[in-house]
Amino acid sequence: MSRLVPLLDESRPLVMGILNVTPDSFSDGGKFLSPSAAIEHANRMIRDGVDIIDVGGESTRPGALAVSSEEEMARVMPVIEAIREHSEICISIDTSSPEVMLESSRLGADIINDVRAMRRSGAVEAAASTGLPVCLMHMKGEPGTMQAAPFYEDILREINDFFLERIAACSKAGISSDRLVLDPGFGFGKKPEHNLQLINKLGCFKEHGMPLLVGLSRKSTIARITDNGLVGSVTGALLAVARGANIIRVHDVAETVSALSVASAINAESLEAEL
Repeated sequence: MSRLVPLLDESRPLVMGILNVTPDSFSDGGKFLSPSAAIEHANRMIRDGVDIIDVGGESTRPGALAVSSEEEMARVMPVIEAIREHSEICISIDTSSPEVMLESSRLGADIINDVRAMRRSGAVEAAASTGLPVCLMHMKGEPGTMQAAPFYEDILREINDFFLERIAACSKAGISSDRLVLDPGFGFGKKPEHNLQLINKLGCFKEHGMPLLVGLSRKSTIARITDNGLVGSVTGALLAVARGANIIRVHDVAETVSALSVASAINAESLEAEL
């Protein structure tokens, strides 16, 4: 059984730490490209209280180009293998590649996090064969073009319709609804005003009855509001949880864990409350 399943059963917000093994990610590109640096960062996040480590080998920042599955595997597989060798932490593989999904599953990954929501050829079949939970993210267009004047008549309806279509595609391939997590895709084909609306109306995506993942950390929308990206990102995480997010995808694990612990203690009116 995937390590994610018992975590979600705890009915508390989970912190997903970002581990980009890429040269060109928007915030930390190149910092963890070497396996040793990536593994050191993974161990630091574990010490800081992370629940899930999301390992990705393809940048999906605005304007990013796709990489081959071979290059992606060369980046992420040594990291997944090393983390799993020394820890039972829940591992997410951030990929759209069927080949990467299959090999990551073999090495011990626990969830597939796909920004393209299983729309690449062969992806949904590969994911189904692993038996792992899957996160379906909404993205308008591709990373290379997604921020070229995105437009919506009704963004909430369009994203919910997209989720319905992808949930049906997964069901047809044999991925049951209890294996799905949904991500509205903040910053992926959205203007800043879209992102703010999505956070404020996050509860409308709960109608699908599936956990929600939110990734606001260090996004450009935060930077437009404040030049303190850390405080802005943690504030966004707290508000997302208050509006129904189950998993928060972040760069700053220790700070987010601390903030959520304080919020949990206040909500429980108890100093014994823990994240």
